[in-house]
Amino acid sequence: MTQHDNLQSLMDYAPDINSPWDGSYKIPWNDPEFSARMLKEHLSQSHDLASRRSSYIDEQVKWIYETFCKSQPCKILDLGCGPGLYLKNFIIRDCSGKGIDFSPASIEYANKLVKDGALFVCNDIRKAEFGEGYDLVYMIYGEFNVFSPDEIALILDKAHAALNDGGTLLIEPHTFEAVRRIGEAQDTWYKMPSGLFSARPHVCLIDNHWNDELKVALQYFHIIDIESGTVNHHRSTTKAWDEDEYRQLLKNAGFKNIVKEDDWESNNSDLFMLSALK
Repeated sequence: MTQHDNLQSLMDYAPDINSPWDGSYKIPWNDPEFSARMLKEHLSQSHDLASRRSSYIDEQVKWIYETFCKSQPCKILDLGCGPGLYLKNFIIRDCSGKGIDFSPASIEYANKLVKDGALFVCNDIRKAEFGEGYDLVYMIYGEFNVFSPDEIALILDKAHAALNDGGTLLIEPHTFEAVRRIGEAQDTWYKMPSGLFSARPHVCLIDNHWNDELKVALQYFHIIDIESGTVNHHRSTTKAWDEDEYRQLLKNAGFKNIVKEDDWESNNSDLFMLSALK
């Protein structure tokens, strides 16, 4: 295919915003090369784009440990654990647990970071077995919103089954308005000698859409390789829920005593914390 054909394919690309969950609707977290580049972003202390910086994580783990573990060792399941930065802080407090993520570089890093007290599994939380006997299950930093309604219902059912009676689920989802802003943002672009989507010089075109009927934001990332002219397309789909809908999702999965945790120490006003009991 010629460079002209590659660029023409970009002009002809017509995203279907009415089918947000069809096909590959997430950026390629599980691709080994992409995963390795993403790990660098997780570990960066200059921004909070992939994971929060260590100082914030330390404060948040301290609050969770004191509030929900009652400053006692507990068994924890971290859904979408990334490189294990949260669970590491629980392990040094004599907790134990498991982290699940489908980014191979992050899981490899986490297993080197935490050698005792935790198991990190490279798997998709939509498909993975969670196990049982946990005192605390959490999904931190907006991960909740990247799944379809059917998938998040399944994940919540599995989380409920994984908890001991009286155990706690914590979710940190996006506000409705935060997701809508993603979809309604102006299209943009940038150029990089190397970056998240490619180790080679490239241009990234970002195409944003908001589906008001489905309450879904879609971002399309079109990556143009400078040397070859090849174009790769990636999609990120984010579902918006309002607070009452979050509560209903949790109730449908069997959770009770659902509380918005106003004392949650967050550095991102687009996110908030809900706790629920089994």
